[in-house]
Amino acid sequence: MVKVAVVGATGYAGEELIKILLRHPDCKISHVCAKVDKAQKFSEFFPWAVGCLDLVCDNLDINVLKKEADVIFLALPHKTSMDVVPELIKANKIVIDLSADYRLSDVAEYQKWYSAHKDIENLKKAVYGLPELYRDKIKKAKFIANPGCYPTSVILGLAPLLKNKLIDISSIIIDSKSGTTGAGRNPSMGLHFCEVNENFKAYKINKHQHMPEMDQELSKLAGKKLNVVFVPHLLPVNRGILSTIYTVVEGRQVTSSQIVDMYKKFYKDEKFVRVKNDGEFPQIKDVQHMNFCDIGISVDSNRIIIVSAIDNLVKGAAGQAVQNMNIISGFKETAGLL
Repeated sequence: MVKVAVVGATGYAGEELIKILLRHPDCKISHVCAKVDKAQKFSEFFPWAVGCLDLVCDNLDINVLKKEADVIFLALPHKTSMDVVPELIKANKIVIDLSADYRLSDVAEYQKWYSAHKDIENLKKAVYGLPELYRDKIKKAKFIANPGCYPTSVILGLAPLLKNKLIDISSIIIDSKSGTTGAGRNPSMGLHFCEVNENFKAYKINKHQHMPEMDQELSKLAGKKLNVVFVPHLLPVNRGILSTIYTVVEGRQVTSSQIVDMYKKFYKDEKFVRVKNDGEFPQIKDVQHMNFCDIGISVDSNRIIIVSAIDNLVKGAAGQAVQNMNIISGFKETAGLL
């Protein structure tokens, strides 16, 4: 039985991690911590956890954390994990970081979108934790940079097209919609009920901090540098992401059935990617509370449109983090996730 800790346990992703880990057959939650006003039982923060997890949740003490767990999940705000990771790496812990602090390999790019990077040495050790593309690297890793939610939906949606060099890489336009939990639990005027309910808006148009992560990973798949056009939107729902991706076919004629067959072949061994049949498309409610990415495809003349759906808190965060732990630890990859 592996002892696991969740740092940032009171956030949306941290709470989702706890729910998944409680049903994991090979794990025991041995420690939880978060930024709190006073130490109290986790079940006092979340009454659903009474009788399930009554561990005391206190502020982070790095020395206690190192003693209490073998695998440590960091569900911390961006720019915060850098303060914790060096000590945990030195202690030879398995670390899975859900923030953006170690996703970008280019330090200058990180600094452009976030802040100065304080741990460049360990940045080089991080493995980008998208299992469907990097499973072999993940198996050998002890430090995982868990992908962002928008990038997960987009990269999985585009990977087969880019690997098969079917599209004009300058033509990619991504239109994504997310539930409000994607913004985290900290209060914000724009996330108040009266601002979100019965409303729908675009934000950070072509300026979202997940763009460099998408560009980095999609460029690797394409074998050359690309820059996407990305427009995120906020939906009046709690959770889920639906990404609609527009591309232009380069130099050939294709049909929907051909592209669907190609996607099904590409993902045939993947437990958590479900490719819809020709003419069928995913919905957010199909994937809520689940670790699946559902993909639908439409071909019209020279344009391929991909629709990709995930739960931002599961495949977009906590579920994918547990999937990475399962791969590293040699557990069944679906453990705790079905």
